[in-house]
Amino acid sequence: MKRILITLAAASCMLCACTSGNESSDPRVNSLMKRMTLDEKIGQLVLFTSDWSVTGPTMRQGYIDDIRSGRCGNIFNAYTADYTRKLQEIAVNETRLGIPLLFGYDVIHGFRTIFPINLGIAASWDVPAIEASARIAAREASAAGLHWTYSPMCDVCVDPRWGRISEGSGEDPYLGSQVAAAMTRGYQGDDLSDPVTILACVKHFAAYGAPQAGRDYNTVDMSERWLREFYLPPYKAAVDAGALSVMASFNELDGVPATANSFLLKDILRDEWGFEGFVVSDYTGINEMVCHGYAADEADAGRLAINAGMDMDMQSASYFNYLKDLVKSGKVSRKTLDESVRRVLNVKAALGLFDDPFKYCSPEREASETLTEENKAFARKLAAESMVLLSNDGVLPLKKGEKIAVIGSLADSKDDLLGSWRGAGEVRSVPVSILEAIREANGGNVIYAEGCKERGEDRSGFSKALTAALGASKVIMVIGENNNWTGEAASRSDIHIPGVQSELLRKIAATGKPVAVVLLNGRPLDLSAELPYAGAMLEAWYPGTMGGYAVADVLFGEVNPGGKLPVTFPRTLGQVPIYHYAKNTGRPYVHPEAKYESRYLDVPNEPLFAFGHGLSYTRFDYSEIELSSPAFSGDGSITAEIILTNSGERAGGETVQLYIRDLVGSVTRPVKQLKSFSKVYLEPGESKTVSFVIDKSMLEFYRKDMSYGAESGDFKVFIGGASDKVREASFSYEE
Repeated sequence: MKRILITLAAASCMLCACTSGNESSDPRVNSLMKRMTLDEKIGQLVLFTSDWSVTGPTMRQGYIDDIRSGRCGNIFNAYTADYTRKLQEIAVNETRLGIPLLFGYDVIHGFRTIFPINLGIAASWDVPAIEASARIAAREASAAGLHWTYSPMCDVCVDPRWGRISEGSGEDPYLGSQVAAAMTRGYQGDDLSDPVTILACVKHFAAYGAPQAGRDYNTVDMSERWLREFYLPPYKAAVDAGALSVMASFNELDGVPATANSFLLKDILRDEWGFEGFVVSDYTGINEMVCHGYAADEADAGRLAINAGMDMDMQSASYFNYLKDLVKSGKVSRKTLDESVRRVLNVKAALGLFDDPFKYCSPEREASETLTEENKAFARKLAAESMVLLSNDGVLPLKKGEKIAVIGSLADSKDDLLGSWRGAGEVRSVPVSILEAIREANGGNVIYAEGCKERGEDRSGFSKALTAALGASKVIMVIGENNNWTGEAASRSDIHIPGVQSELLRKIAATGKPVAVVLLNGRPLDLSAELPYAGAMLEAWYPGTMGGYAVADVLFGEVNPGGKLPVTFPRTLGQVPIYHYAKNTGRPYVHPEAKYESRYLDVPNEPLFAFGHGLSYTRFDYSEIELSSPAFSGDGSITAEIILTNSGERAGGETVQLYIRDLVGSVTRPVKQLKSFSKVYLEPGESKTVSFVIDKSMLEFYRKDMSYGAESGDFKVFIGGASDKVREASFSYEE
């Protein structure tokens, strides 16, 4: 076996190889940079895909040759310990310098053990649990030879038409920031060279979640003020948490594609935030600038991208094909090329790949740490915690032993539990469907009828479904979207429940039997037509590998639901975009009969379910807010307290949310902004005082001159269990 040529001491910190001018603190990187040819340098900026056929992992012969020649230094979509070792052996043993490959993969909400979709995970509002889920995903993925995940997705989104809303944390920049930082910490741990950690990738930078018309890949256009205040915070939180790679988004911003947007990639990311890792394009994102009308051809696209700060080219082959000539002609400086190469090598060093390029290829760990009972138990718990009880008139929880009818094709689907971007998760690893879990929990006393598919107009199963309902004491109807109806390239112009599922729900409700609806979906839906016919409605999202069991746990009351919506559910698509931090306007909606106010003629302004909404099987009562002082100044603070009481008969958890409104500013301010939250667990009859410290940082914003800071004035503070169900108090601040 050929020995790796670079054998100097390893780095000791997260980015031990951080740059300092043209030098690295890791001497191995400096040594390599002096010895690499132009082709070898370019190769470190090339990222090509592996394939996965019915017979297993494959690699196009041309890419194998490119690895062997040093012209491809990074591979994605290659996993399993044995396969990545074979590819790594080519890079280490058959190339001139033996530089290890970097292996990346879409580990989005789990690798083999699949957790709820990211929107569902965010609905838990459980930051430690979210971090733990990323840690489990990292352990499983790293054992399969992976070094790098394209996560966390930090895209704020207020438009449910966009399919990729399922991959993010919803509409709020504060909650999104908490989730982004937690996932980054979970993936990368305290020491990136630890073989149970993987490299996080902050995506999609920036504002990818705001495409016009909610259509994927579409144009994004917003003010810099709005961008900085409501869209950038989650990305920055992930960078601040130590993420060492960032993925540029497909969209343009202010007329410039993000792939070559130096304002984003240089001015903000590197100069303002001090980011020291590398930036990668999204899949063929560089060449797509030709279609944008921003680049004349693919060579021009490569020039624009690398000069704007794009370090690595994912699959476009623009750098592979054209960068050498661009450097030789002077259109790309050698300094620019070297900076990008050094960033990639620094991260490889931080991962410990120069110490042992095979340490992530562990068949033993792959066998012992994948889909373990502990991992599955955690996935079950997190899935249950992520579910949101939207409504309930007493139908839930179910009593074991009563005759239950389960209706809907989604009830008997294991595949749809996994959602989109399910990593290397497999249907065969899903132990039970929702139907099977209900049967198991209820001792088999279940009648099942498909009723209808989740799409299409076939009503032939209606009669059997109605017969099943009439033969039961309660009905569980599982409805929603196919898993492939959300995610990338899955935008919808209509956010109603598809097909004839709602029609069947109305007919079943007409029998007089109590009906509980379980929703499988990856976006907010217009549920205004279904809500009147559902005695209870449980938002289960796509709950993952153990989702069937988790749904049954909640339905039968083994778990008291405590999830809260991370995104607003509109009552009609015409309200979109709708979100809790809207502005008041000069003519706010105050009087129901007034015409000349900012309102609709046909529906209320209020959503069907507000941000932060979520019910429980118990009842939580909030006292009035007590402030430690009516005012504070400078770097001081005040404390806001409420007494939370569990007035019901079950133990349960409540996410207490704090919002603030700045009543007058140098620029107009939102009516509410989430600034903190606390998860509280109470036994029946128990009370706790919940305290929040309000300081200057909670009052800061981008002022009229675009400086960031607080302003003197009057404020309102709101505390409650949802953005529309709060207590309020007033205070003032003096700068």
